[in-house]
Amino acid sequence: MLDPYERLANAIIIQAVQDYRKETGTAKTNPEKAKIIAWILSGDFSAITDLKPEVLAAALQKEDERIWEQ
Repeated sequence: MLDPYERLANAIIIQAVQDYRKETGTAKTNPEKAKIIAWILSGDFSAITDLKPEVLAAALQKEDERIWEQ
């Protein structure tokens, strides 16, 4: 069972992903998406999770690219 801090960290990360996806397709260069990616690649993100930030950032950016290719 996850402790409260792990649940909070997971909720923060899920919200960041949802926020990024909400902005996907709005503009090729979007400052909100850039802020979210910068946060994912920051030490703050690494402090709350063992997820590899580069993998998550790349996956989100790839999703965005697929939308722009359609």
